[in-house]
Amino acid sequence: MLNKNFYSLLKQSLFKALVQSAQELSIETYLIGGFVRDHLLGRKKAKDIDIVAVGSGIKLAKAIQRKLPNAKPVQIFKSYGTAMVQWEGITLEFVGARKESYSRESRNPKIFIGTLEDDQKRRDFTINTMAVSLNPKNIGEIIDPFNGLQDLENCIIKTPLDPSITYSDDPLRMLRAIRFAAQLNFKIENQSLAAIKENILRLKIITSERIVDELNKILMTQTPSVGYRLLEQTGLLERIIPELIYLKGIEEIEGQKHKDNFYHTLEVVDNICLTTDNLWLRWAALLHDIGKAPTKKFDKKIGWTFHGHEYVGSKMVYKLFKRLKMPLNEKMKYVQKLVMMSSRPIIISEDIVSAAAVRRLVFDAGDLLEDLITLCEADITTKNPIRFKRYHNNFKIVRQKIIEVEDRDRIRNFQPPVTGEVIMKHFNLKPCKEIGLIKDAIKEAILEGEIPNDYEAAFNLMLKKGNEIGLVNDGE
Repeated sequence: MLNKNFYSLLKQSLFKALVQSAQELSIETYLIGGFVRDHLLGRKKAKDIDIVAVGSGIKLAKAIQRKLPNAKPVQIFKSYGTAMVQWEGITLEFVGARKESYSRESRNPKIFIGTLEDDQKRRDFTINTMAVSLNPKNIGEIIDPFNGLQDLENCIIKTPLDPSITYSDDPLRMLRAIRFAAQLNFKIENQSLAAIKENILRLKIITSERIVDELNKILMTQTPSVGYRLLEQTGLLERIIPELIYLKGIEEIEGQKHKDNFYHTLEVVDNICLTTDNLWLRWAALLHDIGKAPTKKFDKKIGWTFHGHEYVGSKMVYKLFKRLKMPLNEKMKYVQKLVMMSSRPIIISEDIVSAAAVRRLVFDAGDLLEDLITLCEADITTKNPIRFKRYHNNFKIVRQKIIEVEDRDRIRNFQPPVTGEVIMKHFNLKPCKEIGLIKDAIKEAILEGEIPNDYEAAFNLMLKKGNEIGLVNDGE
C-alpha cells in the first residue's frame, strides 16, 4: 500500500523552510522525482531531494540556503540552470521547470524555460514524474499527469512519452530502466522493453563512466541477476561485457555436457550478495569464470575441461577494466587476484589435504583470504541437497584448518624471519641473486613445514644453504 500522505512530511523544518522561501519569492515550487517515488514506497529516508521551480531554481536555492542553519554554500551549474544545497547529509537539487531538445550526437539536451508539465514530460519514467505541491493553494497534493501512482501500484517501469524517443534521446535511460527494475523488483512494460532492444546501438554516445555507474548500482541490488538477465535479454550486455555472453549455452559431445556458465555466474553473484556489500567482491563473483569461454576444450577421456581458466580470466579482468575505463588500481588488482585464486580453496576442501597446501593458500591469499573463501562458498550452486551440504561442510573444515595453521605458523602476510640484510651482513655480500635463492629456500621450507616460522631455524637453514652454494662467513 502506497503512503500518499505528504502533509505530515511537510511539517518538518526542512520543508517548512522550503515552503516559506517559495512563498517569499512567489515561485511555484514542487517536490519531484525519486524523493516522491521513494516516500510513496516507504523506502529508506532519502538523502537526495529534487525540487522544481516554475521560475528560477537558483534564486530559490539561495533563499533556502540562508534559512537552513549550517547549510553549505550554494553550488550553481549555470549551463543547466540548476543549483545544489547540502545540509545535514541531505542534498537538495533545484531546477527551473524546463523543456529539452536533443540532437542525435549527444545525450546533453538544449534547455528551454517551460511549465511544470513540460518538466514532467522530459523525465525518464512515469514513477519519476510525480510532483508534490509546496504551494498554498494545494500544498501536499500529488500532481500526476502520467499515472505514475498507478504504475507504482502495479510495479511497472514505463516512460511518460514514446519509449523509443525517450531512449534514443538519452540512451542512459535504458540502463536506468533496468536498474530500477532490479532495485524495486518492478517489471519493464513490454513496449518499453521492445524500445530498449531497438535502441541498443545508441549506447555508443554514453560515456563508459556513466555505464559503469549503472552496472555498479545493479550489482549492489539485493538480487543482481534480475538486472543482468534484463541486460542480456535486451542485448545491452553483449555490447558492454561480451565476456559474460560468451559463457552462455551448453554444448554436448558424446553424451557429455557442461553447465551453462552464464546462468551459473548469475547464481554465484546472487549467492555472494547474501553475505557481502563489498562492490569489488561482487565484481569478482561476476567475472570469476570469464576465462572458461576461451579455455573450453573437450577431452574424450575426461569430458569438458577449462584448464587454466583462472589465469586467463585474471588477464581478461585487466582488459575489461581498461575498456570500460574502470579504475586500474588496487581495486582492479583485488578482482584479478580473486579470479586467479578462485579455485584454490576448492582444491584444499577435499577430506585429505596437507598442512603445506593450507599454508600456501594462506600465504598466497594474504589479506584476501576471507573474501576468497566467501567467493568459493558462493560458487556452490549445485541443486543436489546432499552435495550442497557436503560442499559447505567441507568449507567449514577449510576454515578450521586455516585457523589451526595460522595459530601455529603465522603465515598470513608472511615476512621471512631472516631478512636480506641479515644474509648480506653475515656473508659480506652486495645485492646479488644468491640472497634471493636463500630467502626462497627459507620461505619454501617454512611453507612445506620442514622448519618452524622462527628466526633460529631460518638462520640455521641460511647457513646450510649458503654453504651449499659456496658462500662463507668472512668472520669465521
